[in-house]
Amino acid sequence: MQIRYLDGPRLRRALLAACDYAQGQRAELNRINVFPVPDGDTGTNLALTLQAIADHVRPAAHQEVSLVAYQAAEGAVLGARGNCGMMLSHFLLGFAEGLESHARVGTTEFGLALTAGSDKLQAALERPVEGTILTVMRDSAAAVRRSGATDFVPLVTAMVSEARRSLASTPDLLPVLKKAGVVDAGAKGFVSLLEGVLLFVRGDLPSGVPAPNGQAAAEAVARPAYPTDEEHFRFCTEALVRGNELPTQEAVRDALRDIGDSLIVIRAGDVLKVHVHTDEPKRVFDYLREVGTLVTHKAEDMHVQQATVERAAAGHVQLARRPVSVVTDSACDLSEEVIRAHGIHVAPMSLVEGDRTYRDGIDISAEDFHERLRAQGALPTTSQPSPQTFLDTFARALEEGEAVVGVMVGSTLSGTLRSAEAAASRSGQGHVHLVDSLGASLLEGLLVLKAVELAELGWAPEDIVREVRRVRAQSGLLFTVETLDRLLASGRVGRGQAMVGRFLDLKPILGLKPDGSVVAFGKARGSRRARSVLLDVLRRQIPAEAKRVRFGIVQVGAPRVADAIAAELRAAYGEDIEILTAPATPVIATHLGIGAWGVAYMVED
Repeated sequence: MQIRYLDGPRLRRALLAACDYAQGQRAELNRINVFPVPDGDTGTNLALTLQAIADHVRPAAHQEVSLVAYQAAEGAVLGARGNCGMMLSHFLLGFAEGLESHARVGTTEFGLALTAGSDKLQAALERPVEGTILTVMRDSAAAVRRSGATDFVPLVTAMVSEARRSLASTPDLLPVLKKAGVVDAGAKGFVSLLEGVLLFVRGDLPSGVPAPNGQAAAEAVARPAYPTDEEHFRFCTEALVRGNELPTQEAVRDALRDIGDSLIVIRAGDVLKVHVHTDEPKRVFDYLREVGTLVTHKAEDMHVQQATVERAAAGHVQLARRPVSVVTDSACDLSEEVIRAHGIHVAPMSLVEGDRTYRDGIDISAEDFHERLRAQGALPTTSQPSPQTFLDTFARALEEGEAVVGVMVGSTLSGTLRSAEAAASRSGQGHVHLVDSLGASLLEGLLVLKAVELAELGWAPEDIVREVRRVRAQSGLLFTVETLDRLLASGRVGRGQAMVGRFLDLKPILGLKPDGSVVAFGKARGSRRARSVLLDVLRRQIPAEAKRVRFGIVQVGAPRVADAIAAELRAAYGEDIEILTAPATPVIATHLGIGAWGVAYMVED
């Protein structure tokens, strides 16, 4: 078989094969992870980054190789986790730039694009270190340039051979690797990607991976000797910022250079991504709020990660990288960016339309569903995740954590919690701890975010559950609808109420009480008055002495309303308050209808 050119469909299939293959190496990469810190998470971070790439590339129908390369780079930037994910993102951005405007390329252009990728990464690093993924990327690109092959099969074969040789040399270039007796984990992950590509070009698409994660984790718990004196800072800090006038990568590096180490900055269009190890994550976040909209941020305690890894090794059990993983359902309305940033595991709810079933957030997006909802009259039905779906989700979460905390949509609104409880009882060993959010949408989402932040700081699962329940008791959700049609169709209001509402243009102000029940807080005539009344109710619900409050704004086909409400909240509570915004997921939107919106609030005092 000969492959003389690379176009969009071929690149797409090669990337999917590579991501599938390399994700299967997660446990082994976690096991050998000692640089830049021995926190046992390189495999997990790379797997999450690769999943983001695959999710962006999979639906691509582009024929042009340049457009598929750009989609892969975009997915990498948005989903980048850890040093390895950030470095791979820089490489893919350079690779995409090297393929710009090309519909298809031969081996020569492919080699130049690989070189552009390694050059972009080299230029982006504050302190480039040899013996890492950088070295292997550069050596692999050089092998392609030297090859002279015009057929991709021998070209990729030569590239993989050189990548393996380069990987084997990483301990000679980086003393910390030699001391631990391992190769660089990030570099090995990159080699696995190339090996997946080789399988593809040879026609040997992997139907699975050499060692499933669970098996690899169980068989490979022997840990290298960790040189724990290499890391001087405590928190692995990451953030994503959006804005139309973001500073350059160089300006951000200058501003954050003295705050820690392992600093990597990506600027791509209206997105800025930052990774740094520091003892002062708040300083990082405060600076980033000044330059744009801080969309996601996390600060994970690496000391806790190291202790978790060592406990797993000492007990010869499946390798975990954190004490607690967090699971939720798709009714939480958290954005893809937030979910990927924190590694939250989401069990999708289902939307049933005729003889078709769509998985919420997987088979259909919120925005796509809003457009369909605007156009059609039939009301789809919704269904909670099955116990088997939760069993699978818990299993994935337990590959990363010693225990799981699940925060679920309110039991007063859905049978989801019962489904999760059934799965938890079958999962065994009492590792799954569930919380009834007594809410939905971004009220549930804010509680999920609280849980995962506590998990990243090393809280025990029982303590996370108690704290989330405490916070829920003083938090809530208020919402209004443009029409009562969807509430009527779903049985939430009676026909008489709907008729009166239409005639008088009445907008109900509804909300969730601490016990999860839906109650009416008032009503208003017209949309403008409804906004004023809802915000007045909100002010009365939040204690005047509250100092730590976070908000969420959710809308169904009404993004401009969300922008206006956010401005009013900042005017009332301060410019620095954290506000999540999201389109309502289909299972929420289908019951509220186009034009509905709401405000969730979480009081943390």
